[in-house]
Amino acid sequence: MATVPTVHWHRLADGRVQCDVCPRNCRLHEGQRGFCFVRERVGDEIVLTTYGRSSGFCVDPIEKKPLNHFLPGTPVLSFGTAGCNLGCRFCQNWDISKSREIDTLAAAAGPEELAVAAERLGCRSIAFTYNDPVIFMEYAMDVADACRARGIKAVAVSAGYMNPAPREEFYRHIDAANIDLKAFSEHFYEKITFARLDAVLDTLEYLRGTEVWFEVTTLLIPGRNDSDDELRRQCDWFAEHLGPDVPLHFSAFHPDFKMRDVPRTTPETLTRARKIALDAGLRYVYTGNVHDPEGQSTRCPGCDTAVIVRDWYDLRSYDVTGDGHCLHCGHALPGVFDGPAGRWGRRRLPVSVR
Repeated sequence: MATVPTVHWHRLADGRVQCDVCPRNCRLHEGQRGFCFVRERVGDEIVLTTYGRSSGFCVDPIEKKPLNHFLPGTPVLSFGTAGCNLGCRFCQNWDISKSREIDTLAAAAGPEELAVAAERLGCRSIAFTYNDPVIFMEYAMDVADACRARGIKAVAVSAGYMNPAPREEFYRHIDAANIDLKAFSEHFYEKITFARLDAVLDTLEYLRGTEVWFEVTTLLIPGRNDSDDELRRQCDWFAEHLGPDVPLHFSAFHPDFKMRDVPRTTPETLTRARKIALDAGLRYVYTGNVHDPEGQSTRCPGCDTAVIVRDWYDLRSYDVTGDGHCLHCGHALPGVFDGPAGRWGRRRLPVSVR
């Protein structure tokens, strides 16, 4: 395990050291770790204890992140580490994000090794995912820089729970992001994720003013965050603060971690949420974790043609030019389009980077 110094912290008058990466602002005595488990006080500073270590590497379709308007159909080299700065009771990757076992971090790779591997595997991008890159930002930024030198883009899959100064530094290295908007109520965030909604909304508004391409995902949990009223409030806020062209994904929940007594999300719930979002003026609203070509396809706002037809992670048809214009009417689609669609499909390929 590699330990490296960090810079986003400060000393307190009572002798503790405060980590400033996320709004938890963990205040630590010697030897203590933050809520995330991977940032620790050693001496009079905060160090990252998981630099260069991963829970494993996999080549995924970019649509799995999910990103539907970023290099469609292309493969992305994906990896995570361990720990998380949220405490979601429904976590779908809890074996990684809640891990306190060093055996989870069995795979090791430095930034240059990862960049070389991504290039060798034909990946257009690399994704920091499975757990939140906020907590291993130093490692993620170095990997992003090594990849950028080889023309490979960097993707962050994050809950967006980050303080302003480290957030600004982190996203200077990132090309695209998917932000998990867990719900649209402070009560949900406080009781089920042990975090705060306002900090996430602040990140979304911050990203709107950057060159980072971003999309947003809400995992709909029956009886917790899927009421018509909450969805309308979320979509109205979304339209006003982010605009109609930022893609919004509604994904289906399956029972996991500490919410195994909650039923799966029905396809009808996803369709209802999508209609509410479209009625609010959002143009690109998608369903996830189900087979739903209608809810997963991209329609051109100019001529209403389904220009990208998807079924889960599969691209079934693609009527878009290399620079992102509709082949039927010429309307420009928002996003990052660079050449023809990739043909990776729905494959998930575990790999060794060495």
